[in-house]
Amino acid sequence: MDAIPIVDFGQYKLRDDEDDAVPGERLQELREEVRRAFTEVGFVYLKNTGIEQDEVDHIMAVSKKFFMFMEEDKRPYSRGSYSNSVNHGWVSLERESLNPRRPGDLKEAFNTTSLREDIAWPSEEFRTTLVTFYKRCIKLALRVLRVMALSLGIDPEVFLKAHGQIGSEENGSTLRTLYYPPVKSVKHDQIRCGEHSDYGSITLLFQSKEEGLQVKSRKGEFISAPCIPGTVLINIADLMQRWTSDVFVSSVHRVRLPPVGDSNKERQSMTFFVQPDDNVMISCCDGSNKYPPVKCVDYLQSREGGLAYFSKMTPNHIQRRCFWIFDYIVNT
Repeated sequence: MDAIPIVDFGQYKLRDDEDDAVPGERLQELREEVRRAFTEVGFVYLKNTGIEQDEVDHIMAVSKKFFMFMEEDKRPYSRGSYSNSVNHGWVSLERESLNPRRPGDLKEAFNTTSLREDIAWPSEEFRTTLVTFYKRCIKLALRVLRVMALSLGIDPEVFLKAHGQIGSEENGSTLRTLYYPPVKSVKHDQIRCGEHSDYGSITLLFQSKEEGLQVKSRKGEFISAPCIPGTVLINIADLMQRWTSDVFVSSVHRVRLPPVGDSNKERQSMTFFVQPDDNVMISCCDGSNKYPPVKCVDYLQSREGGLAYFSKMTPNHIQRRCFWIFDYIVNT
């Protein structure tokens, strides 16, 4: 399978009047489709999730107001400026190179990692909008994780308990809103976002209509992953592939430059990077010893670039939280 499948999530969509617990037998077809997508491609479009397109469009509009600020007005909210949440905040253009062999990525971002009431935000509208959506993403992510567990024939609590503290100081899951400005000039080999795979459990991606995202297929070819209005694009990340003994696949992806003649087109996206709680031990869920048990924070530290990143942090920061690696955090 090369094309990214579209799966109807309506059976388990977010509803205000329904409890999260849905009998597994009602999810039989859904879990089979999700398993097939995550084993063959590593990505799936979910439709009818309960998150509507107008909700996504509104959040992107609010986010764009911030990205249109002058750089000196955004700088006070830079990532690294918050002592109580070092991954929270704005990331400037070309600051990251997700493929370190390429020049800096042609994108900027704002990371929401802290829901603390005492943390500074560019505006109350921005804070309320991003925090509300963060909480919506938590609910959807947990539902997806439950379906994934059922598709593997394991107790859903294996995944759900491991992500029980999302939104707290003990979990580094991140909502990232991204802005890709018009391309005015390009360095050799530079693109909007370099080739990479994600690090944690799963990622929820919401895109604007401007295309650019590409996913590397099992055949080694990059295929387009366009915006399909009303859907959420979900992908497996590296720690989940390890957790499932390579049953689920974490695929490399990138954001290419706009086509010649369309360089003035902007692109926006939002990603919710889901990871287990900091101190959770990850063991192969099939009971095998294909990979030895590893603590979440230790795993992320061990990744390429991780030691260099953590060496810049105080011991207290390292002990307190499992943060995304600054220059290699994924980002479409």
